[in-house]
Amino acid sequence: ASTMFAQCTQKCTSSVLLIALLSCILSPPAQASKSSEDIRCKCICPPYRNISGHIYNKNVSQKDCNCLHVVEPMPVPGNDVEAYCLLCECKYEERSTTTIKVIIIIYLSVVGALLLYMAFLVLVDPLIRKPDAYTQPLHNEEENEDARSLAAAPTPSGARANTVLERVEGAQQRWKRQVQEQRKTVFDRHKMLS
Repeated sequence: ASTMFAQCTQKCTSSVLLIALLSCILSPPAQASKSSEDIRCKCICPPYRNISGHIYNKNVSQKDCNCLHVVEPMPVPGNDVEAYCLLCECKYEERSTTTIKVIIIIYLSVVGALLLYMAFLVLVDPLIRKPDAYTQPLHNEEENEDARSLAAAPTPSGARANTVLERVEGAQQRWKRQVQEQRKTVFDRHKMLS
C-alpha cells in the first residue's frame, strides 16, 4: 500500500510539473507582453539641500529610465533639476512574475505531497501493517527488560517514567550488563584453556 501511495504521489507531482511547464511554454512571449509589474525603473535620490532623500519607482521602458522621467513630482525648482538629477541613481529592473508563480506552485506541490505522505505514514500505515510473528516476541522481551530496569532504578515522584533519557539510560545499562557477561564468559573460557 505504501508503494502504491508513493507511485501515486510521484505521478501527481510529475503531472503538476508538466502542467506548470506547459503554462510557461504556452504563455505569450515575455518581451511581447510585459506586464506593468514585471518592469520598473528605480531611482534612489539622496538628500539635497533642505529636501530629504527619497526612492522613486515607476513603470517605464529601459530607454526612459532616468531621473527626468521617473521622479514625479520634482521636489526642486526648475533651475536645480539638473543638479538634483545628477545625484540620483536610477536602475532598470526586470522580473518574470510568471516564473515566480510557477516556482511557488511547484514548491507548494512538493510540500503538499510530502505532507500527504506523512499523514499516510502516521494514520494509515500502522493500521495496514500487521505485527510480524518473529519480531513480536523480541519486542515483548525488550519491553519486559525495560520494565525491569525501570523498576530497579528509583524514579522521582511526579516524573514521567518513560522519558527518552530514561530509555537511553536503560539501554545503556543493558549494554553494560551484556558486555560484563561477555567478558566473564571469555575469561572463564580462557581459564579453562590454560
